[in-house]
Amino acid sequence: MEIESPPSTGKTRFKLWSELELHEFADKFVIKPVESPDQGFSIARSDGSFRKLDGEVNLKTASRTYTVYGVAGTIRLLAGTYVLVITSRKEVGTYLGYPVFRVMSMKFLPCNEGLRNLTNQQKKDEAYFQTLLRNVEETPGLYYSYETDITLNLQRRYKMADGWMSKPIWKQADPRFHAIYGVLLNGGLRFQTGQLKLNNLLSTLTLISRRCTRRLGTRMWRRGANLEGDTANFIETEQLLEYDGFKSSFLQVRGSIPLLWEQIVDLSYKPRLAVIEHQDTSMVVKRHFHDLLQRYGDTIAVDLTDQHGNESLLNLAFATEMEKLPDIRYVSFDFHQRCGNSNFDNLKLLYDEIAEDFEKHGYFLQTTQGELLEEQKGILRSNCIDCLDRTNVTQSYLARISLDQQLQRMCTLSQSEKTCIFTEDEDLEIFRNLWVDQGDEISLEYSGTNALKGDIVRYGKQTISGLIKDGMSALSRYYLNNFQDGARQASFFHNKSLDAIDLISGNYTVNGHSPSPFQLNKFESRTLFPVASALLIGGLTVTSITLNRAGQNAQSMISSVVCVGATAGMMALVKANGRQICSRPRLYSLRWPGETGTEGGGGGGGYLVATLTSGCGLDIIMLCLTATSCSGATWRFAYVAYYMLDFMGRGFDVVLGLLYL
Repeated sequence: MEIESPPSTGKTRFKLWSELELHEFADKFVIKPVESPDQGFSIARSDGSFRKLDGEVNLKTASRTYTVYGVAGTIRLLAGTYVLVITSRKEVGTYLGYPVFRVMSMKFLPCNEGLRNLTNQQKKDEAYFQTLLRNVEETPGLYYSYETDITLNLQRRYKMADGWMSKPIWKQADPRFHAIYGVLLNGGLRFQTGQLKLNNLLSTLTLISRRCTRRLGTRMWRRGANLEGDTANFIETEQLLEYDGFKSSFLQVRGSIPLLWEQIVDLSYKPRLAVIEHQDTSMVVKRHFHDLLQRYGDTIAVDLTDQHGNESLLNLAFATEMEKLPDIRYVSFDFHQRCGNSNFDNLKLLYDEIAEDFEKHGYFLQTTQGELLEEQKGILRSNCIDCLDRTNVTQSYLARISLDQQLQRMCTLSQSEKTCIFTEDEDLEIFRNLWVDQGDEISLEYSGTNALKGDIVRYGKQTISGLIKDGMSALSRYYLNNFQDGARQASFFHNKSLDAIDLISGNYTVNGHSPSPFQLNKFESRTLFPVASALLIGGLTVTSITLNRAGQNAQSMISSVVCVGATAGMMALVKANGRQICSRPRLYSLRWPGETGTEGGGGGGGYLVATLTSGCGLDIIMLCLTATSCSGATWRFAYVAYYMLDFMGRGFDVVLGLLYL
């Protein structure tokens, strides 16, 4: 790090070294800046301690030397400390004139000589923790800057005191958005920029989305709010325009519905939404919106969830709580009912409803010399269930309206006679593509796939290719949510693990004196899923073979009926135990203090043993239902039969009827 005092301002400014040489020795790592090789520090491989270099180091004895582009942070596991360094980067644009880089690859340097002193179980745990760290190493899409803090929006930067901006970058950061590893790397930041030719003047449009780090997680395993009012998938999106000597900024936020609720995966395409009964629910909602009022001013809460069907319970609960907050304007807009699959111009109905308050909120506007012209006085908060697809479409629609308002204001101030709105198809295409790319990156973090309805933002309508793409993404989400999100896939770390999120973000602290979180004290998804898959595939295979022989004789007919029944029973049992089969996180509890009910919504870990004996015209089926005490539930045959009929859609009766014919 170096300290500069630009002649134009005379103010102290901190600048970080942008290129470093890392030298590996048997007992330490030595890191020196390329621009100033007389400075540097060492990291002891025994305990991960940092020491400033106070003398010459014989670099010729290093076993390996390579370039790194920053030290992002450290983490302590059972065997010792690991240091994270950036090994490759790519410049993707500028923010207020300062270069912004995207992390392309990272590496953890192990300082873990304590590994030899661990027990066998601790060694197994350390190996799993190291797997999570490797997931982080492969994480793409993290952004940072060496010269400015990118966690602060333009309006907040303006309001900061001069002394604040002269502090080191890691002391300037917004604590909600600063990095998982350290302030430099904003793990939840998405950055897109494009060049426009508005009225033949080169302009820059930048989109920055900052994800709050207080309730990180994957789509199905982080829903709603915590007791402090922090919500899952809470993101501040800033649309920044630099045009003809002006800078303008328009802010919107999104976030999960700030209630205590969950949607635990259970093999269903749309798992049941459950609102948690808690004595502090009203206080949670109040805390969330009080924070928004303090930070952004007047708030409009736009709820895009369905007012009928599976989402209606959550919609009603949210509306009921919002009636208790007279200072917040709540608008329920059933996106699916109003817009359907093609009537997206009906978003104008939403805008007409909020237009007066929306225009009062305004936007932030200043000259390039820093003179304040306009200030954004409020914020619009959007949400659907995931705060992804419907929210992306709605926010891009409102951002376009605000951008036209900003351009008209700029033209008025510059006394231009030209029309200051999007008049070129090329500019409009760039605007739309920026919002589509932004929506995809946000969705990749939270759900593991690109956003749905992207063609609506890009083309203004649903297309056949878009429908096919959305269908593929929906199937991918189903697979990721059910079989990878808990232990392997994550939203924040694209295609990584929720356990990795909890480990890196500090939700889970490694403690050698605590019991291992990975010891198997009951059946887990990684052991149940292969067994369930084998049973179903085997059952379907045997059933198809016996059905082909069903018409040969009475014995074949009976065998076919038995196989169909056994397969249907196994399918019903797999469905009934869906929550135990699906992947689930292991490092961090999903419960809220004071919550009633059982974790994951109950469901035992029972299993079905089917023995089929055939010979001499006699078919015997023995169904042995064995109960376990995973959740204190008692399994009964009638319960399995009920789920069998529900899962099969009463198809078993149809099969028997066809066999009879």
